[in-house]
Amino acid sequence: MPITSILIANRGEIAIRIARAAGELGIATTAVFTPDDAVSLHVKAADHAAALSGSGAAGYLNIADVIAAAKTAGCDAIHPGYGFLSESAAFARACAAAQIIFIGPSPEALDAFGDKAKARALALRAGVPVLAGTNGAASLEAVQAFYASLRTGDAMIIKAVSGGGGRGVRIVRDAADIPDAYAAAGREALAAFGDARVYAERLMARARHIEVQIAGDAKGVLAIGDRDCSVQRRHQKILEIAPAPNLADDLRARLAAAAVNLAASVRYRTLGTVEFLVDADGDDFAFIEANARLQVEHTITEEVTGVDLVQTQIRLAAGESLAAIGLSAAPAARGYAVQARVNLETLNPDGGVTPSGGRLAAYEPPSGPGVRVDGYGYAGYLTSPNYDSLLAKVIGHAPTLNQAAARTARALSEFRIEGVDTNAALLRALLADPAVLAGQATTRYIDDHAETLIAAAAHFAPPVFDAAPAVARSTAAAPDHVEGAQSVLAPLQATVGSVDVGEGDLVRAGQAVAVLE
Repeated sequence: MPITSILIANRGEIAIRIARAAGELGIATTAVFTPDDAVSLHVKAADHAAALSGSGAAGYLNIADVIAAAKTAGCDAIHPGYGFLSESAAFARACAAAQIIFIGPSPEALDAFGDKAKARALALRAGVPVLAGTNGAASLEAVQAFYASLRTGDAMIIKAVSGGGGRGVRIVRDAADIPDAYAAAGREALAAFGDARVYAERLMARARHIEVQIAGDAKGVLAIGDRDCSVQRRHQKILEIAPAPNLADDLRARLAAAAVNLAASVRYRTLGTVEFLVDADGDDFAFIEANARLQVEHTITEEVTGVDLVQTQIRLAAGESLAAIGLSAAPAARGYAVQARVNLETLNPDGGVTPSGGRLAAYEPPSGPGVRVDGYGYAGYLTSPNYDSLLAKVIGHAPTLNQAAARTARALSEFRIEGVDTNAALLRALLADPAVLAGQATTRYIDDHAETLIAAAAHFAPPVFDAAPAVARSTAAAPDHVEGAQSVLAPLQATVGSVDVGEGDLVRAGQAVAVLE
């Protein structure tokens, strides 16, 4: 069935990317936005815009509102991007009930992969290795019992059943920390995905995070390429490489075959990603999750294969075959591509980060051969703590990995962002690190080398320009006055996750009174 008009049920740089891809196919687009996101750039990138009623992530998660916006705009398809409703089987079914094409896999595939516990069971049936873990969503007691069953010295990771992007994830190395970690993971998962359920797995201590991009049509599933996403901070990827370097041909083939077998077992359609942990000390690997949607890092696979994955996703959803799109076989990788995620954050001396925010006084992305920037900033834009900290993705493509890394680092050095703090200096330090360039970094590399990386990042200060910024750095709004109360300025732009004291409580010095997320 041809697609003539798409509602983009997302925001930020991915909404802009979808609008561009659809426009090149001659398809009209309508962007949705919440009242607190009305000045986001994606609203201008689409042909039309429609307001949602809620604020923050909750507004973009309102299925009834999104469907109503699509019907009002006369859209025959909805593209969910990533995050929000992209892996919601209920949303896919609501689209079908409204006779709107959902640009993604079937509700059945979303049921199988959107619930990570179900995906683990599916992998076991397909003969794909998995890590030891709880059987499905687990109670606090079940998580504590699983931790007690591990070998001495082993650690555990608590993960959200739904969603991805490092949300709702906590590592536990001491039994006493389980209740707090369990509560925090569930609370974060509920805020991000509307689902507080979590499960637990044994933590593979020294592992690389390798993922395989797949695409499927009515005849089968194809592995398009792989990526190394090992360089992570707080369980969120910040640097990705395609294809995965320092990977034996046999292991690369086994990972691709496992991904295809797993996806084929549910007759997977359109795009998806199957993610694995690979033992850094050997060639063992284990399935961790499948993302039944477009990935943030789809850009680097596009650069090395020449395949527009967003257009491929739209065309597959419209009923075209992989062969018709030109994907009868896996495309050969052409050189290397590196993606660096520019996040709104300040690097702390202890290796942690503090979320940043404010008004962008300047936003001037780099350009040139082999350089790509997917972002949504502009001078004067006021960032919001209600959404993810990702501001832009800087991608460098070149014949060799060292050249691609150097190109990405150079682009970061030319990226003028003023008025807010970003992690650009840390990204440049990582791109100069020999272990990262050799494909030897594990998922704990930043944690294990924080002191060295922080020292290196100090040498990569953001560029300084003589011209005075057009917009001054924003200041905190004055809080409402409450009789008898004394204001305390929060140290970061954030959402209140919980308040742990009540009016009239006696509070001792150093006691935690609230959680900011």
